[in-house]
Amino acid sequence: MIRIEGVTKRFGRAAALDHVSLELQAGDSVALWGANGAGKTTLIRCVLGLLRYEGRIEVGGHDATRHGKAARLLVGYVPQELGFQDDLRVAEAVAFFARLRGITRPDVRGSLAAVGLDPHRGKRVRELSGGMKQRLALAIALLGDPPVLVLDEVTASLDAVGRDEFVALLKQLSGGGRTVLFASHRLEEVSILAGRVAVLDHGRLVRTVSRDEFLAEQRPRLFRSLGREAAGTAEAGCTAPGGPPSFTARSCREASL
Repeated sequence: MIRIEGVTKRFGRAAALDHVSLELQAGDSVALWGANGAGKTTLIRCVLGLLRYEGRIEVGGHDATRHGKAARLLVGYVPQELGFQDDLRVAEAVAFFARLRGITRPDVRGSLAAVGLDPHRGKRVRELSGGMKQRLALAIALLGDPPVLVLDEVTASLDAVGRDEFVALLKQLSGGGRTVLFASHRLEEVSILAGRVAVLDHGRLVRTVSRDEFLAEQRPRLFRSLGREAAGTAEAGCTAPGGPPSFTARSCREASL
């Protein structure tokens, strides 16, 4: 569903991406992992066709540069920093973005209900909390039921409770064969959402491993950060299928700093 071949992106003399190759089949969920400046956001912007690059990227068989419009129609995107017109009502915001995507008869209430926002459809965007704005961005990303969902550090601005709730919602919505590519530096998000992890370092793709293998590699960090007993509890919570518990999610966050 997403094919990235030998992608290099330079800003002046600096290489933000250096011959990155990665492939996602339909239904895959891949986390981009790395420190700030590793190239996660740059790679996502290349996939979206927002940056020029060397190499080749295809989304659903469409070249992301030469056939960018066709490629982007397959993608729902939630950025790290949101940009809404604060005076719009929630339902108006969804309808507006539906028109931009060329969706003539959007199911506005259904889209809002899917993310738990239908009771707030009459509020103005400025009245929403940060978590609710992220849910609105997700509702907009899912308009038209795109087969690909791309997320860029979407929980970075949320508090602990908001992060846990939003990740649980993503887990609920990520099934059904949808392909998910997301950038994160939080272990609990990787443990719940990812099937594989692509590790980036200074623009290079260091390795791609399974979620379980990646979490096993992080075990020494848990021990150093939390102590042996607490790390064992955190590890069990991080790798447990499905639910993000309160203490263990916090422990995973501390270990990922």
